[in-house]
Amino acid sequence: MRWTIKPKPSEEKVKQLAAALNIEEFVATLLVQRGIETFEQARQFFRPTLEDLHNPYLMKDMDKAVERIELAIENGENILVFGDYDVDGTTAVSLVSSYLKTYYPNVATYIPDRYDEGYGVSFKGIDFADDNGFSLIIALDCGIKSIDHVAYAKERNIDFIICDHHRPGEFLPEAVAVLDPKRDDCNYPYDELCGCGIGFKLIQALGENKNQTIEDLIPYLDLVATAIAADIVPMTGENRVLAYFGLQVINSDPRPGFKALTHQIKKKVLDITDVVFIIAPRINAAGRIKHGNHAVELLTEFDFEQAQQFASEIEAYNSERKDLDKQITKEALGQIIENNEKERFTTVVFQEDWHKGVIGIVASRLIETYYRPTLVFTKSGDKYAASARSVKGFDVYNALEACSEHLEQFGGHMYAAGMTLLEENYLAFKNAFEKVVEETIHPDMLTPEISIDAEINLSDITPKLTRILKQFEPFGPQNMTPVFLTKKVKDTGYAQKLGADEEHLKLFVRQNNSEGMAAIGFGLGNKMELTTNKKPFEAVYCIDENEWNGKTSVQLRLKDIK
Repeated sequence: MRWTIKPKPSEEKVKQLAAALNIEEFVATLLVQRGIETFEQARQFFRPTLEDLHNPYLMKDMDKAVERIELAIENGENILVFGDYDVDGTTAVSLVSSYLKTYYPNVATYIPDRYDEGYGVSFKGIDFADDNGFSLIIALDCGIKSIDHVAYAKERNIDFIICDHHRPGEFLPEAVAVLDPKRDDCNYPYDELCGCGIGFKLIQALGENKNQTIEDLIPYLDLVATAIAADIVPMTGENRVLAYFGLQVINSDPRPGFKALTHQIKKKVLDITDVVFIIAPRINAAGRIKHGNHAVELLTEFDFEQAQQFASEIEAYNSERKDLDKQITKEALGQIIENNEKERFTTVVFQEDWHKGVIGIVASRLIETYYRPTLVFTKSGDKYAASARSVKGFDVYNALEACSEHLEQFGGHMYAAGMTLLEENYLAFKNAFEKVVEETIHPDMLTPEISIDAEINLSDITPKLTRILKQFEPFGPQNMTPVFLTKKVKDTGYAQKLGADEEHLKLFVRQNNSEGMAAIGFGLGNKMELTTNKKPFEAVYCIDENEWNGKTSVQLRLKDIK
């Protein structure tokens, strides 16, 4: 691990903000590091309000999208809400379809089969629409590159509205409306929404025409918050507002599907981490193991008993997903060693029977061992299909674009992408990808970095500081949990390893004469010898709250020690 302390921001800016907010300079420093420099920016950060959401009609083509949907309703047309099989896609489909169904019955949903159709808009989906009399398809979290598909639909008198957040190619599909803030000609003030976020802007615009206020749409924000957390989009601007209020819905009045997924969790208040690690993997498991339709059924079900039935099926898919993920990761790591590929700049592995639904997770797991851009391939029909994952700071989408002559198709973003290629092009692509990464990656990017906000003493961790840091939530990219460094820490003699494989580390630490404090280090069991015999060590950690037997106490969540 590379430890880097964030550069100290301008002293003048820190002093001005501390005075304006009447807070300690230490807290002002943390805020300025996050780009919060004025009283108004701090107000938006600490007191998110739905009034801070932008007018949806500022998005290019929003007027056309609303007009076409209203025309479809007026003419009694059948509308098909189409979306990808991941969390962002299934939540977006659940959101738009359930909203439209509150006042119009001729609405159905379609999630492509991961194995039969692959990612995004499919010809099979358009044929389904054609065979069943649908004349309008609303595509969510996909479609920005579906030029041929949209043309194919047009020949069958089917119109498309595309709601996507991925980067467009050189040309846009000839859809009735293309809602994507990443379009060069779109001046929407915030371009980091996820697919479900774009879907929310669409229902916001539709609602305005029905004299609905933003308050009327709050019940849909549990879906939006889940998509924001799962899709790892920046936790800034509109995303932060939507996630903030969405978490309130998840905790106070969630839809039956969420209630069914979380009712066994003992925690009083779920935070964004719980959404990422508890809710999102289960919703994802449906599309990975069986079919994304199961997730949409769960998220749009309003009978709690039925939702519980759906949730228990999804729980079974999630267990299967975990087993597959373990097994394939083991096989992939074995392959890297066997082929003597430990010293490469990339990891590219293939086995034809690997389960297509978990190769993305396996790619992330491999990065935990060999920290470098990673692609995991499997056989899909007569082609090879892969999921790509990247390391901090490296744009894997750009690297794929540089090798695109070897690919059939690809799409995604900086840190995650998907692609297909012909079997005969696999080796040429593998070599080209290695060459591109070797030439473009900065050597530092091949060592995981812990970015530290500040060095503090354990005595600085007061109830007041903990309360203030809680108000920094929800955390996510560009607003990560503050990370602190403390030197000359000693364990008081209670160090122990935890977990089935003793992979975790539990300590009780002091610095000088400070009060003792519990500390937990997930995955740090192998570093226990650094803490024995009361030897001093340096610790990098987040300040966490631990709930146990109804009591809440402060603990350090260790990220690394040395």
